[in-house]
Amino acid sequence: MPSAITHVQPGSIADRLGLRAGDVLLTIAGEPVIDQIDYQALTAQRSFGMELRRADGTTASVHVRKEDWEPLGITLDQTIVSRPRPCANHCIFCFIDQMPPGMRDTLYVKDDDWRLSLMMGNYITMTNISEQELDRIIRRRVSPLYISVHTTDPELRCRMLRNKNAGQIMDRLRLLAKNGLRFHCQIVMCPGWNDGEALARTLEDLRSLFPYAQSVALVPIGLTKFREGLARIEPYNRETATEVVEMARALQARFLRELGTRFVFPSDEFYCLSRLPLPSDEEYEDYPQIENGVGMLRMFETDLAFAAEDYPVEETPPRRLVIACGTSVAPYMQTWCDRFAPRGTTVRVQPIINRFFGESVTVSGLITGQDLMDQLKDADCDEILIVRDMIRNEGDLFLDNTTVEEVRRALPAPLHITQNTGEGFWRAISGQD
Repeated sequence: MPSAITHVQPGSIADRLGLRAGDVLLTIAGEPVIDQIDYQALTAQRSFGMELRRADGTTASVHVRKEDWEPLGITLDQTIVSRPRPCANHCIFCFIDQMPPGMRDTLYVKDDDWRLSLMMGNYITMTNISEQELDRIIRRRVSPLYISVHTTDPELRCRMLRNKNAGQIMDRLRLLAKNGLRFHCQIVMCPGWNDGEALARTLEDLRSLFPYAQSVALVPIGLTKFREGLARIEPYNRETATEVVEMARALQARFLRELGTRFVFPSDEFYCLSRLPLPSDEEYEDYPQIENGVGMLRMFETDLAFAAEDYPVEETPPRRLVIACGTSVAPYMQTWCDRFAPRGTTVRVQPIINRFFGESVTVSGLITGQDLMDQLKDADCDEILIVRDMIRNEGDLFLDNTTVEEVRRALPAPLHITQNTGEGFWRAISGQD
C-alpha cells in the first residue's frame, strides 16, 4: 500500500533531495513499501533508488546515498500499531474470550501481528501468516520474534488453537532457524492438555532448534468466571504447579550442561502457586522473558534492595500504609515490607480478591476499581498504595471503567499510585515519592 509522506525534517537527506510532505512513496530499491518494517529495512542501505508520486500526480525518481542506518528524515502517514492484524484462532485458553460483556472495545481486540512481535515483543501464533508474508519475514531478517508455541504436536495444537492451520508450527520454526532468525517461545500451560508427555515432547522439539530458539517460558492458563461454552480446564493448584516447577528445574540443569543456558523458565505465577522459593538472580540469566512475567518478582526484590542502599532512609515520621495488590504477590510483598520499611513506617499488605473476574485471577494488573473500593472501604491507614499496572495507559480508568477519581473519592485515605518497580516501591514506602 503506497505511503504518503506527512513530514520532512528540515536539513535532512530527504529535504536535500527535494522530498516534500504530500509526496507518496511508491517503491524503495524497486520494492513496494507495505509498512514500517519494509521502510526501515530498505532504507538501511547506503545506496538505493526511490520512486515517488508528487502531489500534482507526476512521478519522480530519487537516488539516495548515505551512511548505513542514517535516517532519511521523513514521517509516513501509516503505522502498524493502528491497524494490527487480527488473530485467526479460537484458542481454548484465550483470555479475551473469558471477558464479561459491556467493557470498552479495546479490551476485546485480538491481535496476532508478527510486526508487533518484532517491535513490541507481542507473542504470535504464526497461523495467520501467508507463505508470501513468511518469505517477507525471512527477506527482512525479522529477528527476534516472540512465538506462542503451546505444543509442537500438530494434532494437539490444532485442537488447542481450534485452527486447522495450527499444526505446521515446527515446519515454520525450522524455516526461521534455517535462515538464521532467532525467536523466543511461550507455552500457555493447560492441565490435562499440553502438560506431561506433551510438554516433554514440545521442549525437546524446541531444544533441537537452539540457538535460534533462545528461550521458552511456561505460563499457567488464566481462568476467569466467564467461561460458559468454553472447554473445561482445571486451574493449577499447589501440587500441580510444583510438578511443573520441578520438571523445569530438572530440564534446566540438563540444558545448562548441554547448551550453556537453562533455556526453559517457569513464570512467577508457578512459584506463587507452588510456594517454592524464587530462583536467584543468576538463574534468570539475562531475563529473556521478563515481559512475560518470568523473573519479575526476583528483579523487583533485587531492584528494591539496590534502591534502599542507594537512597537510604533510616526513619520516617509515623506513617501507616496499606498496599493493595493481587493475592499471588501478597506474601512476597509483606516480606519485602517487613524487611525494607524504614523505622516509623508500618505497612500492611491487603490482598485484593478478584470478585470481578473470579477468585482464580490473582495478579495485581487485573484488579478493578470496584474491587478496590469494596475491599478497602474500612482501611485504617494514612495512605493507600497501588501499582500503575492496574490502570490503562492514559492513567484514568481501571479495567471495569471505574475512574481513578471515583476510587480516590471512595477510599478512606489518599491513594498513591506507584511504578511497578523495586525503586518505585522503595520511594513510596520511604516517603521519597
